[in-house]
Amino acid sequence: MSGVNQPYAYNYETVAASQTAQVLGGTGAIGDYLHRLIITDVTGSTGTVTILDGSTSIPVMTSNSGTGVYNIECNMRSKTGPWKVTTGAGATVIAVGIFSA
Repeated sequence: MSGVNQPYAYNYETVAASQTAQVLGGTGAIGDYLHRLIITDVTGSTGTVTILDGSTSIPVMTSNSGTGVYNIECNMRSKTGPWKVTTGAGATVIAVGIFSA
């Protein structure tokens, strides 16, 4: 045991570049919590990232945002299905939250 207090029990999941609607968590479910996205954009022209709540698409970062690392606070529960992430060819994501196994 590390002795570190774990009040929230957040998990993380990585999403590689060029992924389409990757489910966060094993199966994902309505009510899953998306806390934060850490996006690494290596090519501004293809660095788009979109999250989906079931089938509801939410653009998070457009292809003209520029290169760099972006921390996007979400703090949202899913309403219509599991959280999913779609990435362009130039972006990777670390999704932090509480996702169904």
